[in-house]
Amino acid sequence: MALPNKNKKNINITPQPVQGHYPYGYDGITTPNRRKELAELITENGTFLPKSVLHADLDRGMLDFIIDDVPVVVSGKKIPVIDRILTLQRWGEFSQTWSFSTKDKNVSLPFIVVVRKPDVQYGTNPSLQYTIPNRKQVHFAKVPTWDGNKKGYDIYTIPQPVPVDVTYDVKIVCNRMRELNQFNKVILQKFTSRQAYTFVKGHYIPIVMDSIGDESVIDTEERRYYQQNYQFQLQGFLIDEDEFEVTPAVSRTVLLMNGESRNEKIRENNKVKNKINFDSITTATTKTYNYKTNITLARTNNVKSVEFRINNVILNEPVMVNPGDTVSITIVKTTSTASAYIIITETLVR
Repeated sequence: MALPNKNKKNINITPQPVQGHYPYGYDGITTPNRRKELAELITENGTFLPKSVLHADLDRGMLDFIIDDVPVVVSGKKIPVIDRILTLQRWGEFSQTWSFSTKDKNVSLPFIVVVRKPDVQYGTNPSLQYTIPNRKQVHFAKVPTWDGNKKGYDIYTIPQPVPVDVTYDVKIVCNRMRELNQFNKVILQKFTSRQAYTFVKGHYIPIVMDSIGDESVIDTEERRYYQQNYQFQLQGFLIDEDEFEVTPAVSRTVLLMNGESRNEKIRENNKVKNKINFDSITTATTKTYNYKTNITLARTNNVKSVEFRINNVILNEPVMVNPGDTVSITIVKTTSTASAYIIITETLVR
């Protein structure tokens, strides 16, 4: 038995690896990469909140699905689709002015038209049914904030979307059977699993095929044409941005305080003892102070006398030193060839 030409002869039956972050499968804790990607699509080119999805957006999504995802080409020419959603009441008016009409204002065949039924029913999408009562606000995102002084974040909340079922009739009108067959083949291939998806403002909306019907008639000019009707149900939802709420959460104020630098040697009683050593040939030294200090002599060793000078002015104890002063200390040793030291008490003056 011969195999069809389009059958795949090489099929890879090796299981594909899971995401790199989950070598052993999804752990149920971290956010999967695909979910992050979908969240970015929803908030792309906008705020942290999702965009509104209303009836007009669902209509546009259905129309774009018919135009882009189920193109019908016969003899190298694409069958045109009327680029708007029609109602039965407007069909007669629109047929006189649409762009595919002839010079005599007659509709040229073939063409495809999308007609929406006006009665929108409460949705049957299982992911949105009866989960949160009374449409209470639910958490959507935490957004960091900073106004130059305060750091915090805002809580974004939205109500649960309202599920809706919208019924569309996609009609093809043609005068040749091969055009009818081609459109039928494209639709059945697209809906092999009964449903397909359209993309509306970052959301994937399922479309379910309900039925196929024939409405072929013979017009008054004895011209035979075919008309088939494909009924689809778009299982969408409504999101109204007027219902979104933004409430401030925790805020933190940054306080900046300046304090003067302190010598690490200064204790809580503002006093510190400093030992100054002199070797066998040294009898003088200098020290610069960065704060206001009172200096007194506490103890000496091999020292006959001590002299304190500031700017070549001899000062008696206690020596009052201002910030930036350099104090010169000169001693006279008892034994000139031996080493000596003095211990001075430095008291911080506030």
